[in-house]
Amino acid sequence: MKLFTAGPVACFPEVLEVMKIQMLSHKSAEYRELHKDTVKRLAEFLEARKATVLLIPASGTGFMEASIRNAVSPRGKVLVTVIGEFGNRYREAVEKNGRIPVVLEKPLGKPVLPEELDEALKKNPDVEAVTITYNETSTGVLNPLRELAKVAKEHGKLVFVDAVSAMGAADIKVDEWGLDLVFSSSQKAFGVPPGLAMAAVSEEVFERAKNIPERGLYFDLLEIREVLLQQWSTPTTPPIPQIAGLNAALRIIEKMGGKEAWLKMYAERAEKIRRGVLELGLQLFAEPGYYSPTITVVYNPPGIKGPVIYEELRKRGIEIARGYGKVKDITFRIGHMGYITDEDIELLFNNLREILINLGFKPPK
Repeated sequence: MKLFTAGPVACFPEVLEVMKIQMLSHKSAEYRELHKDTVKRLAEFLEARKATVLLIPASGTGFMEASIRNAVSPRGKVLVTVIGEFGNRYREAVEKNGRIPVVLEKPLGKPVLPEELDEALKKNPDVEAVTITYNETSTGVLNPLRELAKVAKEHGKLVFVDAVSAMGAADIKVDEWGLDLVFSSSQKAFGVPPGLAMAAVSEEVFERAKNIPERGLYFDLLEIREVLLQQWSTPTTPPIPQIAGLNAALRIIEKMGGKEAWLKMYAERAEKIRRGVLELGLQLFAEPGYYSPTITVVYNPPGIKGPVIYEELRKRGIEIARGYGKVKDITFRIGHMGYITDEDIELLFNNLREILINLGFKPPK
């Protein structure tokens, strides 16, 4: 099956090859060296020289919860920016961990603008942190993270970033942009199987955590950092194959020419996908200028339901992603993360054109 999904995504062959290793003790010198090398490579990619990079066995939601449990006081307020379903997930994380969300919500398909965040923070000076969904997978919108983080820091707030579907494809400069906790998962842009979560955490978050009671057992950031610094490992058993896979992915980036070349590859692939959609006479859901580098959300053609397109492509060995959340009935999604070749993209659009024609839609010639 050729995958153009929202994640898990197709894995790079080098990643799959290295993950075939026999298991080794996570307390061994060999494992510690693997963990140390992976953390250092990821820190370099994220430009996190002051922040601490942590790896844990979890999905990205683990670090989402950790940000609230560790750095926001009980019953403290958090300004949650919402541009789709995953912004709403952060709101849920705030609520279910006994904190109070103050919501800045935009119409679907729109980003949060810096001046809007500035106004919201002026109205709510007592919030302790701001959450930002860097890339909203349900709508295909990339928020202007750098500018939003600048506004939040000007107001003296912690900045928590859901970069699950952005890290590895959209630029992140942790120290320079003042990001306090930015997290992701292995099964997205790095093209590794699921099971590993990663984050860069600022010193301010760790200082806040020292005064927060009941941080929990599994996601206590102070304990995770302590084990990292003392043992180059994790408090609970790490997903060793996934960490080896991430290490391989980071080495692929190095061989390609580094971060700039890798991000350029993702940007060009995203542009090729969007161009292919428009050439079929279809419309993009996201606001121009804020397109995602990892997923393209497309309006259904008139009279054709997105799930029908999804099922017809599956019959041909191609899997895209159904519409998600409130726009699930009017859109379908094409993911462009992980191991995808130009030949795969050509195959996708040749088949998509045939399917649309068979369903009664006439693309431009």
